[in-house]
Amino acid sequence: DNNGDRIVCNTPVHPVTYDTKPEVDEKYKNSQVRILDIGCGYGNLLIELSKEFPEKLILGMEIRDKVTEFVVDKINALRINSGYTKFTNIAAIRTNVMKLVLNYFGKGQLEKIFICFADPHFKKSNYRRRIINGPLLCEYAHLLKEGGKIYTVTDVKDLYDWNVNFLGKHALFEEVTGSEKDDDPCVKMMSEQTDEAKKVIKRGDPVWSAVFRKITGKPSSEALMEYMK
Repeated sequence: DNNGDRIVCNTPVHPVTYDTKPEVDEKYKNSQVRILDIGCGYGNLLIELSKEFPEKLILGMEIRDKVTEFVVDKINALRINSGYTKFTNIAAIRTNVMKLVLNYFGKGQLEKIFICFADPHFKKSNYRRRIINGPLLCEYAHLLKEGGKIYTVTDVKDLYDWNVNFLGKHALFEEVTGSEKDDDPCVKMMSEQTDEAKKVIKRGDPVWSAVFRKITGKPSSEALMEYMK
């Protein structure tokens, strides 16, 4: 692209051909991304996750070019202000997750996937565009390791019900509830520290969160065969 102000999607043909590792810190040289923030928005969750998991590589994916550019600049500023001692484990790229997420990661690579305040696509004709659906959940399951988790939060009750319904009936996921969910710092982060969460809290509106874990002890192919019956 001849326009230097634009961010271009340069999608890899295979996950191992694309370097998603931040280049500023040698200690991550042989590491892989373990945490994914889908639709990372303006990057607040990435920053909080960086503090909570300083030894893990964390990647945000965002489809809006100007927003992605903002997040990249924000991360770079934080790195500079810390003397490159912090926030070197996070990065953001512009891409279309619904079409291309499998091109970036290997099977079982991810430990956590966050989907926070996704576009609800209220019109029934646009439900297929929701970031959680049957086919996409199979892709997320492929990328998550056994025991890995999907975290979702929204201020739209209908979308919360939709997410819980699709995740709950999928053969490769089970819901995380009770103290395991309540004591998970990631739940608090996504429900209170994202840019959108702060807006919702300021309005005094409720948020609905759900956490699901990829099942262990059963081959994915076997579980999917049961799911497809």
